[in-house]
Amino acid sequence: MHSIVEEVKAFQQDILTELQNKQNPNGSWTFCFEGSVMTNSFFILLLTSLKEPDSTLIASLAKRIKSKQSEDGAFRNYPDEEHGNLTSTVQGYIGMLASGIYSRNDPHMQKAELFIKSNGGLKGVHFMTKWMLAANGLYPWPTLYIPMSFLLIPTNFPLHFYHFSAYARIHFIPMAITLNLKYSLKNEAIGSLGHLDQNMSKNPLDWLSFRLFDKRSFYSFHFQWNELFKWPAHLHRLGFETGKKYMIDRIEEDGTLYSYASATIFMIYSLLALGMSRHSPLIRKALNGIKSLVTPCSGNGLYLENSTSTVWDTALLSYAIQETGVSQNRSAVSLATAYLANRQHQKKADWAVSNPFVIPGGWGFSDLNTNNPDLDDTAAALKALPIQDQPTDWNRGLVWLLSMQNNDGGFAAFEKNVNHPVIRHLPLESATEAAVDPSTADLTGRILHLLGVKVGFTKDHQIVKRALAWLYQHQEKNGSWYGRWGVCYIYGTWAALTGMKAVGVKKDHPSVKKALAWLKSIQLDDGGWGESCKSCEIKQFVPLLSGTTVQTAWALEALLQYEDHRNPLIKKAVRFLIDIQHVDYPTGIGLPKQFYIRYHSYPFVFSLLATSAFIKQIEKREKH
Repeated sequence: MHSIVEEVKAFQQDILTELQNKQNPNGSWTFCFEGSVMTNSFFILLLTSLKEPDSTLIASLAKRIKSKQSEDGAFRNYPDEEHGNLTSTVQGYIGMLASGIYSRNDPHMQKAELFIKSNGGLKGVHFMTKWMLAANGLYPWPTLYIPMSFLLIPTNFPLHFYHFSAYARIHFIPMAITLNLKYSLKNEAIGSLGHLDQNMSKNPLDWLSFRLFDKRSFYSFHFQWNELFKWPAHLHRLGFETGKKYMIDRIEEDGTLYSYASATIFMIYSLLALGMSRHSPLIRKALNGIKSLVTPCSGNGLYLENSTSTVWDTALLSYAIQETGVSQNRSAVSLATAYLANRQHQKKADWAVSNPFVIPGGWGFSDLNTNNPDLDDTAAALKALPIQDQPTDWNRGLVWLLSMQNNDGGFAAFEKNVNHPVIRHLPLESATEAAVDPSTADLTGRILHLLGVKVGFTKDHQIVKRALAWLYQHQEKNGSWYGRWGVCYIYGTWAALTGMKAVGVKKDHPSVKKALAWLKSIQLDDGGWGESCKSCEIKQFVPLLSGTTVQTAWALEALLQYEDHRNPLIKKAVRFLIDIQHVDYPTGIGLPKQFYIRYHSYPFVFSLLATSAFIKQIEKREKH
């Protein structure tokens, strides 16, 4: 046993050395936040429509897109997406075509064109991509008007704008403005996409997903929507001004909207639609802000991150390093502590609409985020920061976090009690994932973990009891939990089990027993665990044929909360981590079916956490 401990410690030391070399002078770590080809494609469309003189950047963005194309011409959002992805393929095709470095006659372009045509053309493409095509004169706007007066409804009404999630709101406003004004910034680099689809429709039923909704659940929204059309014209005009102000008030220091490349791109189109000059300082700064998100990442060409993940990566890495036994006074950790302390939010933001009586104290996801704190980053930062350094600020963060507990006992990602049933059932693709912000097993489990390991709360504390009750109620029949922000059932189960153990839930609890049995049952022959992104699309566990580094680390750490380190399956999993090492697969979820994430920091973070749990259990037993 000592030999494997020595191997594990050597494995950890290699990671620690690499992390020390990668750390920035300000204490942060910069790892790529890699999603789909959507960001590169949309930015190429914007730059070429604006006739921006960025040919070198455009070419590099396009080459990156081409490097992600499969041999059959399709694009896939994850490696095992069997039949390819229509929306992603359209995004990749238009990005490459608009760049000017590829033509329709290139073999790989013809393959993509054939895939698109054989899958119904553009009709089945996600509405966000249809919007982008329409904003560039490549697809007809629908005969649809969205009353901007909706933004004026007071928040004490049964249904109002803040019932949408923060992510939905920041994209909805620029999209609605541009759609209502039927604005198009004609992309002359492409001209037409008639060769892909000769029957492009203005019918909103084809744009959205009206065939999918339950009319009874939609009645309240439909009634209120119709009432808005009766409001005076000046209130509709005021709605446009309110939307514009909403965006401008949430622009970050670098010029981006909410630190999101996608929202910033949409904002530029909406401001142009409202009559703003493309040469205005606000639009120029926004363009430069988007360019600041372009990174080499890995592979060919440059990649446009939808945001940086700097705070998230730094908090997770600092905590993982500390879990290996590195003193908090060591240089890497102390530098990270200083960085994180400087990123704590100081101002009230949209979260205060549903939680008005608490002072700010959270952390955001990206390096320059000051408008959009989230519970995940706040819990991660609080775990990484020593309480004794700045106890007042640390406690301010904890108070803010605990105040965000939902009425159902669980915790959501960004805001409190944003799960309106009418919004959740809107006839929009992805409404249940993006339009609302419900409690999730991964957030609830990780906050329980913080409360157990850092604050000392136990299962008898009232906040913990309510969170545990939510977890017990939302456990799947097979013993797993669904994780919203990671792939997927392994992720949710890891978060739930580590959280439950931290607050003192025993191994003989029925919920724990079921979860452990499920995790053991899905271990693969290679000793690892692997789960397909398809799981979150069909809401059912779908295994991979071989293990991945990150998912194996999640499963191993979860099992080590309750299982003996001498268990053969534990040994087999440890061997997988230290022998096979990095196996690449997207393990983060932005939006199911559309945007999966490769967090390039995750193999470092979770390999350290899992192996540290293994070593700690051995050392604890040896002491006894």
